[in-house]
Amino acid sequence: MDRTQHLKLADAAVTKAEQLAGTAEHLAKSTSRTQDAAAYAAVGSLWNDIALTHTAIAGALLLTPED
Repeated sequence: MDRTQHLKLADAAVTKAEQLAGTAEHLAKSTSRTQDAAAYAAVGSLWNDIALTHTAIAGALLLTPED
């Protein structure tokens, strides 16, 4: 997998993390679904970690002429 592919995966993971954070925020404001909010926030945090990992890998790879 090259640098560009890792950056694309990082971008997709950030988007997923943002969506899950939004859902968690919405559920946290609901009086009856606070436990669901914690679960969505935890999964969003995992997607954030995935994004950070792909970004770190991309940063460690050498630039290629396609980048």
